[in-house]
Amino acid sequence: QVQLVESGGGLVQAGGSLRLSCAASGRTFSTYAMNWFRQAPGKEREFVAVIKWSSGSTYYADSVKGRFTISRINAKNTVKLQMNSLKPEDTAVYYCAATSRYSDSSYRDEDIDYWGKGTLVTVSS
Repeated sequence: QVQLVESGGGLVQAGGSLRLSCAASGRTFSTYAMNWFRQAPGKEREFVAVIKWSSGSTYYADSVKGRFTISRINAKNTVKLQMNSLKPEDTAVYYCAATSRYSDSSYRDEDIDYWGKGTLVTVSS
């Protein structure tokens, strides 16, 4: 059974940092692209960042470029999202998501094969 389990969310002040983790299990993800999405209160879920597991290539939403960094630890089947210079508008539930589809940029909800349950990030002003 495939599982994506997020951790690392919490409450942080504006300008602070958090690091999210996604532990993936249940299959081989070497050919997958691992994503982070987020959903703010009252808004639709949106793409944040992606890393191709095999090549390590990355792509970011414009809203987080230069502040967030996505990375992977192959030996631990773990994907990280380092979030710096956090803003109140980054407040959302953050989801880890895996897809076998190819894209050279962002992904959409309908591209995703597997979702985690999410972790809440709250940024206070």
